[in-house]
Amino acid sequence: MDFIQQLGPVALGSRLRRLSEQLTGEAASIYAQYGLDFQPRWYPVFYLVAHQPGISSNEIAGQIGHTHASVSQIIKELVRHELLTMTTDPLDQRRRLLALAPRGQALLPQLQTQTEDVRRSMQALLAEANVDLWQALEIFEQQLQRQSLRHRVAATRRQREAGLVRIRNFEPADQPAFRQLNVEWISHYFTLEPADLKALDQPEAYILKPGGSILLAELNGTVVGTCALIRMSDGGYELAKMAVAPAAQGQQIGYLLGQAAIERARALGASRVYLESNSALTPALNLYRKLGFQPLAQAVPSPYARADVQMELLLS
Repeated sequence: MDFIQQLGPVALGSRLRRLSEQLTGEAASIYAQYGLDFQPRWYPVFYLVAHQPGISSNEIAGQIGHTHASVSQIIKELVRHELLTMTTDPLDQRRRLLALAPRGQALLPQLQTQTEDVRRSMQALLAEANVDLWQALEIFEQQLQRQSLRHRVAATRRQREAGLVRIRNFEPADQPAFRQLNVEWISHYFTLEPADLKALDQPEAYILKPGGSILLAELNGTVVGTCALIRMSDGGYELAKMAVAPAAQGQQIGYLLGQAAIERARALGASRVYLESNSALTPALNLYRKLGFQPLAQAVPSPYARADVQMELLLS
């Protein structure tokens, strides 16, 4: 069995490369049949210069979608084979203008005849295949320009990894993990404060019994993220003690926790969700904005010395 065929779309690059090599080999034979001493890779550059004399190498690269380095190499070969000439632009000494050399002019009619025969043959081949391959390739390239394959793979990876994350409720046995995750990040950036220790050492008394909630993110059976909802006197909830283990960051765990916390707040009848942060925590602030939080119109007193950012999300 054809291994590339067996791999399927994941090997599209290899499949196209194989097809390209096959067509390039065929093209070399076709040129020989017409008595043309011509290399297949020269064709787009040579033909473009024939139709647009005075064009530059940069303009060629832009029009055919090749790198400037590869176009420059082809131009050097065409000049060496006396098919193109290169002159300096009188208006810009840095710019080189390309045109067909006398030998290229003599070759052009034969190349045009061969090109027309190839065009008709390719049209017949595509008709036999009963597929508009050219249009399909154009659409495919447009989709890659809209979003690169690299970004598509990264998004697929995030979705897969997010699917492995389980969001669950806090249990008494989770207090050490809840404490450790938060102590780790707070100590890294700031200093633990009395309000931190009260929530981390006594989560049931300080957060749960007054009507709050604690959510945990579990990956492969290990707690890797936490966040809490602390009930406020105005009927809202404070989103607090959000932490993700360094080894698990980059897997959207913070976003999943934030979404789950907001839905929990809605279920609890909250009118808003409030949070405090610090301006130095850029990734965290970006996450909060992504979740829909907006800066508080007017600052309110905070028990934390590090809190210089206050945000809220209105739920009703």
